[in-house]
Amino acid sequence: MEKQALDSTGEQCWLGEGQSEMQLSAVPDTVRGETAGEDRPAWDSKIQYVLAQVGFSVGLGNVWRFPYLCHQNGGGAFMLLYVFLLTVVGVPLFFMELAAGQSIRQGSIGVWKHISPKLVGIGYSSCLVCFYVALYYNVIIAWSLFYLGNSFQYPLPWEQCPTDVTSNETVKECASSSPTQYFWFRKALNITNSIEESGEFNPILTGCLLAAWAIVALAMIKGIKSSAKVMYFSSVFPYVVLFIFLIRGLMLDGAMDGITYMFYPRLEIWGSVQVWRQAATQVFFALGLGYGSVIAYSSYNPVSNNCHRDALLVSGINFMTSVLASLVVFVVLGFRAKNIALHCVAENVGELNLMMSHGSNQHWWPWFNTTDPTSVSISDYRQWYREYGAMVAPKITDCNLEEEMNKGVEGTGLAFIAFTEVMALFPASPFWSTLFFLMLLNLGLSTMFGTMQGILTPLMDNFSFLGRHRTLLTVCSCLLGFVIGILFTQRSGNYFVTMFDDYSATLPLVIVVVFETISVAWVYGTDRFLDDIEAMLKWRPPVVYKYLWKYVCLLAMLGLLAASLLRMVFKGPTYTAWNQTKGSEMTLEYPDWALVMIILLIVFASLPVPVGYIHTMLRHHWAPGAPPQEGPGAEVHRELYTKCSSTDQLDPNSHQPLVEEDGVRSRAVFLPVGNEHYQLLSQQGEEEEEEEQDTGV
Repeated sequence: MEKQALDSTGEQCWLGEGQSEMQLSAVPDTVRGETAGEDRPAWDSKIQYVLAQVGFSVGLGNVWRFPYLCHQNGGGAFMLLYVFLLTVVGVPLFFMELAAGQSIRQGSIGVWKHISPKLVGIGYSSCLVCFYVALYYNVIIAWSLFYLGNSFQYPLPWEQCPTDVTSNETVKECASSSPTQYFWFRKALNITNSIEESGEFNPILTGCLLAAWAIVALAMIKGIKSSAKVMYFSSVFPYVVLFIFLIRGLMLDGAMDGITYMFYPRLEIWGSVQVWRQAATQVFFALGLGYGSVIAYSSYNPVSNNCHRDALLVSGINFMTSVLASLVVFVVLGFRAKNIALHCVAENVGELNLMMSHGSNQHWWPWFNTTDPTSVSISDYRQWYREYGAMVAPKITDCNLEEEMNKGVEGTGLAFIAFTEVMALFPASPFWSTLFFLMLLNLGLSTMFGTMQGILTPLMDNFSFLGRHRTLLTVCSCLLGFVIGILFTQRSGNYFVTMFDDYSATLPLVIVVVFETISVAWVYGTDRFLDDIEAMLKWRPPVVYKYLWKYVCLLAMLGLLAASLLRMVFKGPTYTAWNQTKGSEMTLEYPDWALVMIILLIVFASLPVPVGYIHTMLRHHWAPGAPPQEGPGAEVHRELYTKCSSTDQLDPNSHQPLVEEDGVRSRAVFLPVGNEHYQLLSQQGEEEEEEEQDTGV
């Protein structure tokens, strides 16, 4: 909050990091800062706030990214590594953002500008990354809408391959792949063979994208008052669907095979740097660190809210959701793998039966009944194949259940190919398909609301004109997002979604969080930050947070940044393309112009940090009579208090109400820390035209 300078004849004193301090908010009754004023929106209840934070942090990545990482990196061993990194890195950083937003009651731009004007660029970088993510995330919601609309028919359109009307044969592209792959790549995306072939725009997906942005605009048009009401459904409904799918999945043949595969620990993966990088990245994105959305949501809380408990609660719910989603994914993939293996056995046993009917008795003839292929178990067939398979190869092949489970799928491949294939096997398949894509839609929307809040809240807090026209800002932002998002609805649009997902957010967000941690731990000071949290919560968080913020979290983020940069440089950016002729996927390198685009995306998102720093330095250098910069991160004067000795007693009558020269009475608000007493340090007189900002949280 802004405040008037206090005149005193004494000398000016400043406290460094590690010293106790007290801040006086002397605010005239007639003037209230908008950020801490009564006009700022607030959550109607704690449940609303928790649902909003959970809805934002629990997104599509929990369903289609975490299970894949768990599947590829040692199952239960990866989970233990994930929990460790979540505890020592994720929770402290999440708590830091919650506390900063709740204390200062501003969006990401205002929070870091408040701590130090030189750091204002951190907030602008967060807004840019949020905008990047919003652009392609809403495209995924549009895909979900497309599949949801196609779920209201029986049989489902991806259950079987279509027939070519000219030759009356199965379409070659579908025969070379599968019905679900054909529907996804040809019917939904109508994809080109590479990113260099742009192709025309897809009118159906463009309409779905417009509908997705319209839903977001309507839900957020009144700020948190309208979006919070939608959260009651969009945040809770996915859990209902996940539990329904888990119960249904446990009844499927092969479910226990999938769960066993999921939890079987392979501890040797702990020695892989790549696995640590993937686990840290997943922790980072699962909690939504760096977006500014966590800060924006917490800024609407009352100052006395227990944000430490919220950090533990939301982080715990997020992890348990990932485990729940993994259970659902693995029981479904276990069922799918067993169906594929049984189909393989039936085909090979049928071939064996044909060979036996045309030949004399051989010693390698199987002991099981070849006349009924469906009665042969996978274990019996594999036992026979291990002994005699070499004699009948290559006509007869192995049918390995574990090999099918090893074919891990993630992202859109899991949601729009693997899951759709399984749901086509369910009785009443349209019902399960509708339920699944409704879940994806709500998971995407709840995360999208938080992402948009990370854009709108900082802008409205820092630009009064935008704050007065919330509805217009929301509508224009959504309209701009739709216009730019048309890029993703052309035939090559899926490749651009992959590009944005892989490169536009990862590095800039890590850079943002590195600077956030530096600003709190080293610029503002962890002791001062903990003092401010103690003033809010009336109790002091454990001192371990001081060392986690200063050393562990910062080093972990720097390590993640270095690992991500090295991987990008040495491995080179690649993407997976669909070859229409072969009916299969292949890995391609990005063309030069796409590499330039990737670099520009990263640079533009990271640029506000140094630009904000340089701009502030130049402004202070050129501005006449600029206030001196003293102390760690103190760009402007602060009103501070020093401890009295425990034997001194402050006379409550000696503190008269502060009266400004214009006669307006000010209120002195003291924030006691423990049972200690504080007295005001004297300040030198300053010119009346100089405005003073409180840089304390």
